[in-house]
Amino acid sequence: MKKQILLIALLSFLSVFSFAQNKKVSGKIVAAMHQQEKSWNNGDIDGYMSYYWNSDSLKFIAKSGVTYGWKPVLDHYKKAYPDTIKMGKLTFSEIRVKKLGCHYLMITGSWKINRAAGNIGGYYSLIWRKIKGKWLIVADHTS
Repeated sequence: MKKQILLIALLSFLSVFSFAQNKKVSGKIVAAMHQQEKSWNNGDIDGYMSYYWNSDSLKFIAKSGVTYGWKPVLDHYKKAYPDTIKMGKLTFSEIRVKKLGCHYLMITGSWKINRAAGNIGGYYSLIWRKIKGKWLIVADHTS
């Protein structure tokens, strides 16, 4: 009986610890996304892209198709948004974090850019992966 009580107590502790760790990681990801908003809104596409995996394996899916690689995604952003007027002001909302494994998270939500040329927006799903101790976007599907 003592072993069963000890086992239940241990499992309860591990469950609470795991929940706390998940909440901590979720908070870091949400903070990173708010930093991305700040970079974007300051006209800093390079800062915005610093949260993307700098790899040829990065995958970006949009209405126009699939782009592979960090540099092509950066080039796409710089071509589509050449100045702060075109960039407007970015807001992420409805951010939801779902743990997919020890080193993977899926983030979903909506985005909106307010700008004089007309507001745009949509939804996204991001796969974040912990690489060398840092959480980075490895796949982005934005509509």
